[in-house]
Amino acid sequence: MGNSVLKLVTLIICFFFFQNIKAQETHLMIRAKAKDAKFIGSSIGGARILVKNSLTGEILAEGTTRGSTGNTDKIMKQDWKRGKNLSEENTAGFEAVLNIENPLFVTIEAYAPFNKKQARVMSSTQMWVIPGKDISGDGVVLEIPGFTVDIISPQTHERISEDTEVEIMANIVMMCGCPVTENGIWDSTQYEIKALLTSEDGKTSEVKLNATDKASTFSAKTKLSKGLYEVLVYAFDPVSGNIGVDKTNIIVSQD
Repeated sequence: MGNSVLKLVTLIICFFFFQNIKAQETHLMIRAKAKDAKFIGSSIGGARILVKNSLTGEILAEGTTRGSTGNTDKIMKQDWKRGKNLSEENTAGFEAVLNIENPLFVTIEAYAPFNKKQARVMSSTQMWVIPGKDISGDGVVLEIPGFTVDIISPQTHERISEDTEVEIMANIVMMCGCPVTENGIWDSTQYEIKALLTSEDGKTSEVKLNATDKASTFSAKTKLSKGLYEVLVYAFDPVSGNIGVDKTNIIVSQD
């Protein structure tokens, strides 16, 4: 009886030992790249990455892309060639480490820029991962479309006299944080940057925002009659299709 129990225990130990031997550590480099711009890294808070089992939804790895936005000349000015990496050693990315026994179909999600809630979007893809077959270099690159738009003025729920000009000011950058300036790499003269002012009765007026002396900052002034208003500022690139929006609400009073 004792020998039988011992054999059973030995078989169980061997079973789990060989099961663990089969599992292989597999490295997967994942990056998020702003559409028509650079990689999303530490300077804007990074992209939150989730790697999931596509069948069960189990999160296998998660983290945040860290590092630089990359080499501007290589990404934005030079011709891209097949087989050549756009990334460099310090370019932002997240290396997922999976311990898997069999080929696994995974879903990869990137939420970026993670710290900018009004601009954050989710980009995802699906792919097979094979035990022990690392994916390095540029790795898996998820494209993040849009602009990051922050309304600086007016402030949320600000009360403004109808005799006073309302200054509408916004900070606008690419999703990687790269600056939007007149005649720059990301040329604001090619973008449509406007404010839509909607009153409580549903009427909307439009105001064009112009570049200021400060990079990525755009403004305009207007007068509004008494009432409650939603202020929406958007940036639109008709070439790339990038769009970014931010909204706030104000009160215009007689006082």
